[in-house]
Amino acid sequence: MGKRGRKDDVLIWGGLREKKNAKSLRNRNREVTLNPQESAEAIVREYGTPETGRAEPKGERKPMRSHEEQRQQNISEESLRQREAVKPSGYAGVPSSSSAQVAISSREAQNDLLERMLEGGNLRLAYKRVVQNGGAPGVDSVTVDELQAYLKTHWGTVETELLTGAYRPAPVKRVEIPKPGGGVRLLGIPTVMDRFLQQALLQVMNPILDATFSWYSYGFRPGKRAQDAVKQAQRYIQSGLRWVVDMDLEKFFDRVNHDILMARVARKVTDKRVLKLIRAYLNAGVMEGGVCQKTEEGTPQGGPLSPLLANILLDDLDKELTQRGLRFVRYADDCHIFVASKRAGERVLKSITHFVEGKLKLKVNRDKSAVDRPWNRRLLGFSFLSNRQATIRLAPKTISRFKEKVRELTNRSRSISMEERISRLNRYLMGWMGYFGTASAKRHCERFDQWIRRRLRMCLWKQWKRVRTRLRELRALGVPDWAAFKMANSRRGAWEMSRNTNNALPTSYWEAKGLKSLLSRYLELC
Repeated sequence: MGKRGRKDDVLIWGGLREKKNAKSLRNRNREVTLNPQESAEAIVREYGTPETGRAEPKGERKPMRSHEEQRQQNISEESLRQREAVKPSGYAGVPSSSSAQVAISSREAQNDLLERMLEGGNLRLAYKRVVQNGGAPGVDSVTVDELQAYLKTHWGTVETELLTGAYRPAPVKRVEIPKPGGGVRLLGIPTVMDRFLQQALLQVMNPILDATFSWYSYGFRPGKRAQDAVKQAQRYIQSGLRWVVDMDLEKFFDRVNHDILMARVARKVTDKRVLKLIRAYLNAGVMEGGVCQKTEEGTPQGGPLSPLLANILLDDLDKELTQRGLRFVRYADDCHIFVASKRAGERVLKSITHFVEGKLKLKVNRDKSAVDRPWNRRLLGFSFLSNRQATIRLAPKTISRFKEKVRELTNRSRSISMEERISRLNRYLMGWMGYFGTASAKRHCERFDQWIRRRLRMCLWKQWKRVRTRLRELRALGVPDWAAFKMANSRRGAWEMSRNTNNALPTSYWEAKGLKSLLSRYLELC
């Protein structure tokens, strides 16, 4: 044949090889769709890159030994672990028929997400959750109590629209609530029907997505609480990381970019009908003052799906922090990164701010973000002492807010019965202690109990408006006539008299009235 014949063979073989590489690339794209959890690095090892078209050796077709040794040296230790996770031992390059079947079944499981959302058991659980959560009605004025009747009338139409992709959510109702530190927080209240559908969707999406989130993300996740984040932060401080980067995202829920968010949702959810439904919720609009306004960015707070979407978007931040080897805790948009020095903290804050604003298109509040000692900052209402154990304590603002709420509940100008006042106070006190019971607060609880009883004595004295009423009530409490007469005719104010009536209205009196003690509850939780 000669040199020309060998050259022709090379050209023919090269053409066949190019066709095979093109087919391999098409198979690679198909595998990405079938198995979204497969890492990009493992795919490159298996099928090669578009530039080179080279892949790892497979089957009987093996390249020269020198080339094999060079490729093995380039594979990092981390890549080998990822490869083993994606393809178990015995991997030979091209997916076997069994692995392809697994990928196809995984895709089918993802593609029936809407059907699983509309299953009877899932819908019954979603209805139960929505009724338990209660809440205000949306723009259609349908209340939670009317949801069952509304479903009986409209569910057939709603289900058909969901399956055909024709369902359009109603706009959310704009509500403004004051922030403790000033300003207002914008809420979007969906209709009861949309809350029901979002809850049903959340219940089928959570098991799929939650497993992919970072261990150090604690916000709105099953099995995780704010107290777990605080305890993890305490362990960081005890290990010697005694500086914190407190990063605050400015108006996070109002600035979420819809395209960036949907791109990240599409990584893990392949059911296009569900993706279309989520996009419809993001673009539903806001009803404010009788006018419907379009929403081009943001995910309204108030719906069950909003926290999950926030975690999906901020999962990229978690992955970035983990890749850099940083120690952090994140609860929704509240992120704390723990470092060993102030200089390291300033460097981390600058680089992470660039990442958040550049890649996620969010805004970092530079006025509230800072690098400081952990005991000078507040984490989810808690703070720390500067000792070696980093004892968890109540933040000063937490104490101030607690007193403001108790003053509101024990306002002597509010015309409610003492029984109703104590009932409302008990609900707040027990809920507050259930959250802040992690902190070292025994002395605080003792002082709070004394202060609350004094405020109740003030309210009771105000209710005894006339002298004869005060005289009668004091005598009934066993106060001597001379003391009762003197106190009843006193011209001092209600707050001052609340101190003088301490013996007449002791702790046992309020316990008999049903007032619960913060100290007793705290000791039960410890």
